[in-house]
Amino acid sequence: MYRFLLTPRWWAINVFTVVAIPFCLFMGSWQLGRFETRVDSHREQQTQADDAREAAAEPLRDLLPVTTETSGRRATASGRYDTEHQLLVPERTLDDRQGFYVLTLLRTDEDKALPVVRGWLPGDADSRADTAKVPAPPAGHVTVTGALQSSESPGSKGVRSGGGLPAGQLGVISAASLVNLVPYGVQDAWITATEADGAMTPVPPAAAPNSGLDLKAFQNLGYTGEWFVFAGFVLFMWARLFRREAEAARDLALGITPETAPDAPGPDGPDDAPQKRSPAGAA
Repeated sequence: MYRFLLTPRWWAINVFTVVAIPFCLFMGSWQLGRFETRVDSHREQQTQADDAREAAAEPLRDLLPVTTETSGRRATASGRYDTEHQLLVPERTLDDRQGFYVLTLLRTDEDKALPVVRGWLPGDADSRADTAKVPAPPAGHVTVTGALQSSESPGSKGVRSGGGLPAGQLGVISAASLVNLVPYGVQDAWITATEADGAMTPVPPAAAPNSGLDLKAFQNLGYTGEWFVFAGFVLFMWARLFRREAEAARDLALGITPETAPDAPGPDGPDDAPQKRSPAGAA
């Protein structure tokens, strides 16, 4: 009855099913592992952030280049602020309020300057009334302490990646964005100052890229469900095909074919079936 399983067609179906189901389960497990890794990374990031707030600040050169381990650590650097190249970073949100960052480059003893986000102010970076509240950077030699951050990318959360910004504004905090605005080299990192001057609010450090419960983490979780659904769908389709083939084989063994099935309709529907004539003389 089940000899149809030995046909070339069913050999192909069985091989596909045997390969597809483990593959789907493997991919689902792999995506689930990626999600769990990001959850663990988020917990480690929270722990590191708590430890970084309590730990003593370290020299900037000892923490570069920025990694997932050094991101958020307290760094200290000394130098003079470049008052001629102070920039505003528009459309940055803090505590559900719209505002802008105040960024000033610190000319250190190193070959490259360090971008420092001195604080956040509410309002619009295009408004003269709001930008008038920006305090001037301290003059002379200063020592700045803040949380170390990696350079942003156009896809980073809260970043305005589009062009068309007026002079004195910056969309993405990165060395690549600053290299054409200043006549000197810039570190591929920045810090957010622990203390802010005037009416500014200190900007809390952000999580390192590709860590924490971001959109990619929930994409991994969604892909996990999709792969497991695919595995179930393959099994469901195999069972459906097997049942239909088994029923056809059973009918054939009983001598029942579609052409000889009782009450089988004609090719054009029930109207083509032979009609029974009533006895002669019937009303």
